[in-house]
Amino acid sequence: MALTKNDIVSSIHDLGFTKKKSVEIIESFLEIIKSALEKNEDVLISGFGKFCVKQKKQRRGRNPATGDDLMLKERKVVTFKCSGKLRDKINGK
Repeated sequence: MALTKNDIVSSIHDLGFTKKKSVEIIESFLEIIKSALEKNEDVLISGFGKFCVKQKKQRRGRNPATGDDLMLKERKVVTFKCSGKLRDKINGK
C-alpha cells in the first residue's frame, strides 16, 4: 500500500499541529520541491536522497499495443537516487 499525501498530513497532525496547518506545511514543502525542479535545480535532502531533472534525447520507440514504431520526443524526466543512509535502513543494516 502506498503512503499518500493525506497520510503524511495525518502524521504531521499527530505531532500537535492543526489539520489546516499540517496541510499548509506539506503543500508548501511540495511547492518548494516542484519550483526547484522546474528551474532544473537538484533537490538534495540529507539522509533521504536526491531528486534530479535529466534530459532525455529523442529516440525510437514502439507502441506496445499495436507494435508500431514511433519516435519519442525529447523530454525532461525527474529521477530519484536514495541516500546511503536510507538504503541501509531499507536493507535493515
